[in-house]
Amino acid sequence: MKLLNTSAHTAAAPDAAFMALSNDADPRALNLQGVHRIDLHFPKFTDGRAFSQAFLLRRRLGFKGEIRATGDVLIDQLLQMKRSGFDTVVLRSDQDAAQAQRQLDRYTAFYQGDAVTPYPLFASRTKPIRSGAAT
Repeated sequence: MKLLNTSAHTAAAPDAAFMALSNDADPRALNLQGVHRIDLHFPKFTDGRAFSQAFLLRRRLGFKGEIRATGDVLIDQLLQMKRSGFDTVVLRSDQDAAQAQRQLDRYTAFYQGDAVTPYPLFASRTKPIRSGAAT
């Protein structure tokens, strides 16, 4: 996951390759043809609608471009953002990027599946059994 501070984040000029969604927008109703980056906004840290939007974009709609979290983004939210499908986060100005990176480095794998890795950890460590194959 890429970490940006507020000074490094630039909102892209409105064009077909960039889209900023409001929290009440339904990603399923959008035409994502040609879109390479979608900014999802957290107006306050207690508003989690952007998590659902990111999950819908990644898992159900198969969006392969960049999903960026903006707004009231705290270090406490980073792991869930990563698991929900975010690629990039713009940290709130009072958040320390080094501490944020330590939080991301703390966990390398998760037992449950998520938006990025749909299969649980145990399923990725076993060989699939083929029907009709000799054991």
